Amino acid sequence: MQQQVSLITLGVTDLERALAFYRGGFGWEPVFETPGIVFFQMNGFVLGLWGKDNLAEDAGRPANGHGAIALAHNVSSREAVDEVMAVLVGAGATVLRPADEPPHGGYRGYVADPDGHAWEIAWNSAWPIDEEGRVQFAI
Repeated sequence: MQQQVSLITLGVTDLERALAFYRGGFGWEPVFETPGIVFFQMNGFVLGLWGKDNLAEDAGRPANGHGAIALAHNVSSREAVDEVMAVLVGAGATVLRPADEPPHGGYRGYVADPDGHAWEIAWNSAWPIDEEGRVQFAI
């Protein structure tokens, strides 16, 4: 089986609020938008925002709670971690963990989007990022 991720869909409670956060925080623009679902073309996969109840129904799961997942947004410098976290907090994120140096190296912090999805904002010199935003696991 090919090792890849094609689509990550986040279940959100308020699609307009979530869209405003991803536009205002990360500065991302959707490639497809319709009432009920939004898709962003990422570097090699698609990120979707869909009503939490619709996603739960589609997956055959209850709509309560959050799954154990953290998405990561890697940046090209240590300083950019603090900068990106500040922009995201200004757009409505909540700091889950202030940025610090983990034992394995690098620099990272965590924020939650308005629906509670955890985002790690990280820099690690062993994970270079190319001009198209692709990270390479280079340890």
